[in-house]
Amino acid sequence: MTPTPTATLVARDWAEIQERMLVPLYEAVYDRLEVGPGDRLLGLGCGAGLPLLLAAGRGAAATGVEADPARRALARERLLEVVADPPVPEERPYDVLLAFSPSPGALATALPGVRRGGAVVLADWGPPERCTVPAVLGGGPVGRDLDTMAAGAGLVPDGSGRVFCPFGYADVDSAVRGLLSTGLYDGAADPALAEKELSEALHPFERGDGAVWLPNIFRYVVARVA
Repeated sequence: MTPTPTATLVARDWAEIQERMLVPLYEAVYDRLEVGPGDRLLGLGCGAGLPLLLAAGRGAAATGVEADPARRALARERLLEVVADPPVPEERPYDVLLAFSPSPGALATALPGVRRGGAVVLADWGPPERCTVPAVLGGGPVGRDLDTMAAGAGLVPDGSGRVFCPFGYADVDSAVRGLLSTGLYDGAADPALAEKELSEALHPFERGDGAVWLPNIFRYVVARVA
């Protein structure tokens, strides 16, 4: 399926503006798990592939799963192995599964590819009072109960953590483009009106130099395959 020009532009906004906002989360998880040479990692919803690049920079072999064809195409431009659906389990299973903001169905499909004792990392928004973005986006998104999701998947708890992930932008225009690229804004169907609404919502977070600063806390849970 060939992405539409509009979808490609939105995906590029994600790759060029938005995806770097989650680097502190990726790095905290990789530090905790000591991801490095010899590890095999599978990333669900990997977007344009930045979490895979960070893992590869540590020496891990990283594969990604991304449903959006435009983001998937950008990841492949980066010479990353990214597929539309979780791959069939191989002879050597994965050591780490990154499932940030996963659906239960996607998680269940990917789990057979993870070795026994392998780490599964679930992550999502932290407490609403510690996240600015939900207010800007009109009340959503809301973090899910990651512990219940892990238990429902039959995983064994192995700790959790919180990471400060501020969303910082050079100006309001960049902030609007970045936030719209997430697909989380449930505003007007008219793109021009959506941009206007978001711009107005961002004004309280605009600094004197025109930059936009949106503090957020993300929570992650580490669990193990039994």
